[in-house]
Amino acid sequence: MTTVTQPPAGRPLFPDVLRSEWIKFRSVRSTYWTLVVTVVGMIGLGSLFSEAYISRYDHLSGLERLVVRPVSRSLGGFFLIQLAVGVLGVLVITSEYSTGSIRATLSAVPQRKTVLVAKTVVFGATVLAIGVVSSFAAFFVGQAILSQRGLGVTLSFPGAVRAVFGTALYLTVVGLLSLGLGTMLRRTAGAISAMVALLLILPGVVNALPSSWQNVITPYLPSVAGEALIGRSPLAPDHLLSPWVGFGVFCAYAAAALVVGGVLLVRRDA
Repeated sequence: MTTVTQPPAGRPLFPDVLRSEWIKFRSVRSTYWTLVVTVVGMIGLGSLFSEAYISRYDHLSGLERLVVRPVSRSLGGFFLIQLAVGVLGVLVITSEYSTGSIRATLSAVPQRKTVLVAKTVVFGATVLAIGVVSSFAAFFVGQAILSQRGLGVTLSFPGAVRAVFGTALYLTVVGLLSLGLGTMLRRTAGAISAMVALLLILPGVVNALPSSWQNVITPYLPSVAGEALIGRSPLAPDHLLSPWVGFGVFCAYAAAALVVGGVLLVRRDA
């Protein structure tokens, strides 16, 4: 007669769920491709923006030469890379709905909120780590290029460290916001569309409003509020919140999406 070994009493569930979500996350090919794109894109685009600036430096006016913004130029790749991170954040949850594996996941772990928290921790920690590596690499490569004209700076430059870490934090929150949207909508196309609309299209729509309205609304838009931590960039609007206040607003958007997604995950059928 075969004896079935019972798990020890009081065995913690969350570490097991965390381990399971990590295995699922790292075993998907799209994860590696997206993380590679993040690193290569941040370094490549930052280098491109820095090289483009010094290549036309001799033709710039005196005012344009004064507004160099060396830190933001080397980190400018985040604006496009956020799309890759956002898509990955959506796929973390919607890919399970599309394949039907979400049923197996929720059957194995009936505590649905625990599943979402585990996905959030695994995904958020991974993006943060990759974001820090790619941001520092983009900064150093960009400054090396700008140094050809004596425009490069070091990490001791005012706001440089905050901008580098801020870029990694911004990308992380973009991913978590997208994860929340994916949990809410459960469809890849719909969640990606919502993510693009919030981060890229909505600011353009607000820019069509009267300037008095723009000045009030724009600083509180998700992407604009998050960019406040990175600092002034060529793509940033004139009006920004203070760095940590803006980042707090951005985090609030992501938290709201995850909370609403968690509530719907619990209430709806898989």
